[in-house]
Amino acid sequence: MPPSTIKVEIKRQATPDAAPVTEKFEIPYRPGMNITSLLGEIALNPVDVAGHPTTPITYDSNCLEEICGSCAMLINGKARMACSALVDKLMGSDMAQPITLAPLTKFPVVRDLAVDRSVLFENLKKVKAWVPIDGTYDLGAGPRQHPHIQEQRYPLSSCISCCCCMEVCPQFNVSTNFVGAATIAQAKLFNMDPSGAVLAEERLRALAGDGGIQECGFAQNCVVACPKELPLTEAISDMGRDAFVQQVKDFFTR
Repeated sequence: MPPSTIKVEIKRQATPDAAPVTEKFEIPYRPGMNITSLLGEIALNPVDVAGHPTTPITYDSNCLEEICGSCAMLINGKARMACSALVDKLMGSDMAQPITLAPLTKFPVVRDLAVDRSVLFENLKKVKAWVPIDGTYDLGAGPRQHPHIQEQRYPLSSCISCCCCMEVCPQFNVSTNFVGAATIAQAKLFNMDPSGAVLAEERLRALAGDGGIQECGFAQNCVVACPKELPLTEAISDMGRDAFVQQVKDFFTR
């Protein structure tokens, strides 16, 4: 029999420099709720379990259908998306256990569950993860892609920049400056693009530099945590080989 209320414990932080605190809530149960709707219930009535008024929880969200990647957080200790995390599954057989919510730990906290993930986009800039174009005029039809290349590229194009792979990676930290699995996978995606391949050598040199692919310990946590099931370990392996080949080429041509 389902419970009448859902117990929630949320790690909160008012400012980036403030000390974190944990607030507890009890929310009326409804079947089919996800974490996003649960946070919405708190926003409608921001009162903690002791009856003290508080403020709505700050968190990032946008699409509500696991496409934008913005609502990633720690849910019961695991990095996952709030929009696709269903309360019924999280509570399991022991319906009395509280659901715990916390911000991702590898990124600076902005407020509550919202974090600054701009490091990912800075890393994508390092590897030039885009298809270059020259001007805004019509360039005509693009080069054709073989179907087998399309099939390899499509899964990589599904990355939603949620940073779950970076959160669970033991090598992603301030000591290594490791760019992370998502960046490496996007470098492979654009190196396989007929137009993007013009920057392939620059991407490989970037991945061979500071914080590059050599920092990967191949723990494979990333491929387990990825909500889109991207072939991250395959991408890391392939780009590691290509970066090494590029280094050999550069050694003999300098």
